[in-house]
Amino acid sequence: MSSGPTPLPDAPEQDADIAAFLAHLSDIRGHSPHTVQAYRRDLARLRGLHNGPWDALKAADMRRIAGQLARQGRHPRSIQRFLSAVRGFFAYQVEQRRMPANPAAGMRGPRAGRPLPRDLDVDQTQRALTPAEGIEPNLAARDQAMLELLYSSGLRLSELTGLDLTDLDLDSGLVRVLGKGRRERSVPVGRVARDALRTWLRCRGDWATADERAVFVSRRGQRLGNRAVQRRVAEAGRRAGLDVRLHPHRLRHAFASHLLESSGDLRAIQELLGHANLETTQIYTHLDYQHLAQVYDAAHPRARRRD
Repeated sequence: MSSGPTPLPDAPEQDADIAAFLAHLSDIRGHSPHTVQAYRRDLARLRGLHNGPWDALKAADMRRIAGQLARQGRHPRSIQRFLSAVRGFFAYQVEQRRMPANPAAGMRGPRAGRPLPRDLDVDQTQRALTPAEGIEPNLAARDQAMLELLYSSGLRLSELTGLDLTDLDLDSGLVRVLGKGRRERSVPVGRVARDALRTWLRCRGDWATADERAVFVSRRGQRLGNRAVQRRVAEAGRRAGLDVRLHPHRLRHAFASHLLESSGDLRAIQELLGHANLETTQIYTHLDYQHLAQVYDAAHPRARRRD
């Protein structure tokens, strides 16, 4: 049985418009046969959803069609590709003066959700945070402090590498970070992470110059960069025998998922993570720091509790 192109409904004028556009893509713009065929499938879908003249289509009709595809369970990327093909087709019709305006101009499909990192359970995380043996003591102390802080406080990679000594208040158990959009927030630092940071700070001076402000430095005494942190975190994952690549965002995700499992307080966790959409949440409820600290201390596996 042939698996040829999807047939179009009977409408010779519309079919001719599509054929002319596909020929333009192939002959003038030099698109590959594979790309032309993909355009043809998407335009066949449009013809199946609209069997009238093209100039009868309005922006509201295109929104309705996109919504219909979403309700049919089409993947967001499929809808995005469909709209891209349709925008190109209508732009060509406008250029050829067959339509007065492009009804899909400016339309964008639904955003495809970014897949969450594969979860680390608490046992895997504990393995990844097991102190390294057999390596240079200063290096082991620095790496341990980074790992513990990433998991303890859910920091982004750039937030970790951007930390200055003045951002740490270990007596109060707080770290001040500058997040996306230069939004500043303070987050708790658990007991185990505070201990690891104190150990690192005692030997940090072996590498850092007196005027270096960065918390985490390289052997050369300079602020540690993002890639260097990624390499050291990945090495910790290999050392622990994890079946997934360990990277800073995976520890941030573990921080959030483990707190959520224990506390169920999503809004508090969003605030601790410094997500940009918290302005919307704060319209309905205000979460002060005392509440956040209570959630953190009660739920984080490496906070103040001693087993």
